[in-house]
Amino acid sequence: ALKMASDSPESLMTLCTDYCLRNLEGTLCYLLDNETLRLHPDIFLPSEICDKLVNEYVELVKTDSIFEPHESFFTLFSDPRSTRLARIHLREHIVQDQDLEAIRKQDLIELYLTNCEKLTAKSLQTLVSFSHTLISLSLFGCCNIFYEEENPGGCEDDCLVNPTRQVLVKDFTFEGFSRLRILNLGRLIEGVNVETLLRPLASLAALDLSGIQLNDVGFLTQWKDTLVSLVLYNMDLSEEHIQVIAQLHKLRHLDISRDHLSSYYKFKLTRRVLNLFVENLVNLTSLDISGHTMLENCTIPSMEEKMGQTSIEPAKSSIAPFRGLKRPLQFLGLFETSLCRLTHIPAYKVSGDKNEEQVLNAIEAYTEHRPEITSRAINLLFDIARIERCSQLLRALQLVITALKCHKDDKNIQVTGSAALFYLTNSEYRMEQSVKLRRQVIQVVLNGMESYQEVTVQRNCCLTLCNFSIPEELEFQYRRVNELLLNILNQSRQDESIQRIAVHLCNALVCQVDNDHKEAVGKMGFVMTMLKLIQKKLADKTCDQVMEFSWSALWNITDETPDNCEMFLNYSGMKLFLECLKEFPEKQELHRNMLGLLGNVAEVKELRPQLMTSQFIGVFSNLLESKADGIEVSYNACGVLSHIMFDGPEAWGICEPHREEVVKRMWAAIQSWDINSRRNINYRSFEPILRLLPQGISPVSQHWATWALYNLVSVYPDKYCPLLIKEGGIPLLKDMIKMASARQETKEMARKVIEHCSNFKEENMDTSR
Repeated sequence: ALKMASDSPESLMTLCTDYCLRNLEGTLCYLLDNETLRLHPDIFLPSEICDKLVNEYVELVKTDSIFEPHESFFTLFSDPRSTRLARIHLREHIVQDQDLEAIRKQDLIELYLTNCEKLTAKSLQTLVSFSHTLISLSLFGCCNIFYEEENPGGCEDDCLVNPTRQVLVKDFTFEGFSRLRILNLGRLIEGVNVETLLRPLASLAALDLSGIQLNDVGFLTQWKDTLVSLVLYNMDLSEEHIQVIAQLHKLRHLDISRDHLSSYYKFKLTRRVLNLFVENLVNLTSLDISGHTMLENCTIPSMEEKMGQTSIEPAKSSIAPFRGLKRPLQFLGLFETSLCRLTHIPAYKVSGDKNEEQVLNAIEAYTEHRPEITSRAINLLFDIARIERCSQLLRALQLVITALKCHKDDKNIQVTGSAALFYLTNSEYRMEQSVKLRRQVIQVVLNGMESYQEVTVQRNCCLTLCNFSIPEELEFQYRRVNELLLNILNQSRQDESIQRIAVHLCNALVCQVDNDHKEAVGKMGFVMTMLKLIQKKLADKTCDQVMEFSWSALWNITDETPDNCEMFLNYSGMKLFLECLKEFPEKQELHRNMLGLLGNVAEVKELRPQLMTSQFIGVFSNLLESKADGIEVSYNACGVLSHIMFDGPEAWGICEPHREEVVKRMWAAIQSWDINSRRNINYRSFEPILRLLPQGISPVSQHWATWALYNLVSVYPDKYCPLLIKEGGIPLLKDMIKMASARQETKEMARKVIEHCSNFKEENMDTSR
């Protein structure tokens, strides 16, 4: 069975296993000769722990890109005196011949090998060492396990041209596997004689021959008294097959389903065949006939079919042959058949395409071994989630997560799954989802972005991330998500819509996060990437959302982060600023974002000399008169100049414009602003503003700072009064009122700020007893 992403917290066992696997050296192991992992000699682990370690290791290698696999991992379990293995599930390229070889002394009871394409006939020999204990074995999709390499020998030249060739092993059988009851040979390579291979097995209970073409299955009758489960998915059946199946009277589960798209099947299902099954297989509790074409009508007349309450009673069955059942089936597979749309189906669980329940049953039943069917079922779920409301949201989400994890390299599943996730995580479902579940969604989305450079997957993944609270919900994968987005934005051929979403996400990720996060993202090349995008848009003469978001992102990432401000200057940011002003004189939002960013640069004392040119000062002075975006552009231009003025007349290293002239224009600008302006700005700290209060060298800077505080505490008292009090602004304002150099109007404004804050404090004092 597949692991379902549960909603309860992780068990202590799972947490410990995960920790040990991520820190093998610091916990269970030491490194021999700096390369080989060795178990500490005093460690003895039972099978419950060893099985979990191996199975979780496979899961981590498969689904966690940050997790590093270890060459010598399986050798840790080579000695049954210190480690015991009983039930293990190995998948895909993770396992090679030498890994199985390493654990050959273990008494395995259950060994599932799924799509392990790197295993060769060497592993068949290793299997023999488990033969006396194995009860359950799967070789599903291990397409090379019956091939061995053979050196043709002879002439040296020939050996160079064709050093080894693959030869099919024909003499292997399950001789000696006396306890084997459950066997899955799905997708076995053609040319292997299944009958000879299986003949030695005394009492098979379950057999899966999915995707194998056998014209003669008469040999199955040797297990007619023991076989309870038979899977013949995608086998083209004939009358002979049906006669043999009807003799397997102990069957409880029969699956003769097929992928109706895969190839042309001659066999058509008839009423007679279903009758034969119902009469002969009296123990049947599960039947799968998905994908079949019904040759004749085996449904009852439609008038009768629609009557009464929906029922699963066999007597009322809309499918006539099933009226002969003694009790309803536990499971009936009708996916991609016309029968699934009938009213009365005598089964507790039905897979089909009629409604959400049937579709979810299909995803659940077929995910592990039938990705081709699963992707079509997820596509149906996508339509349900998009058009109607999902009633089984958690189950749907968990099934899609499981499918995406299980088939990380299957493009169809990644495309349909990522699209379904977008609709299943949107805001109307937000309340029903736990932190753990939402984190699992983020993990599979990032896996998809990593594995697929394909446009549809990338777009779906980016859109799904927009359903999360950013940055909070993405913080646990902060570095990784930024790297992936920058990677998308640095690709030379850009899809416009993905670019827009990725820039939006980048901007949201650097808004309201700690400075160390901003510095780390800056070092990843964030500033450079944004400037490149701006450069590209400038060349195309387009000022779109990408252009505006890029400047906004730069504004956010430079906030109180001097390293990023310096990077902006080093990568010719000022040149781009001037070019954008010139190219887009009417774009107010753009001007606001650009000046907000320059305000951050101006706060860094060491960088201010680079802003001290006639050209820049001229531009900032002219922007003081701008009415763009309310007062925002004028306010930010004045902020930049206030910091520059704060360095005093001796730092004014230019002749034009004169310092006094600029000061005059700054006073005029501040006096023109409406003190009740609602603001398009968000301060996390007042420190850069408070810095301008205790000084006499630039009264206008002092006035700008006081105006800024007065505006914010009067328009947004709940947010900014506590911040000002917390950061020690009140004593600074009181001291400034005593200063001779401060202007009278500045002092008046300072008194109002203090009054506002003390009123706020009194109103909010806790008076309850």
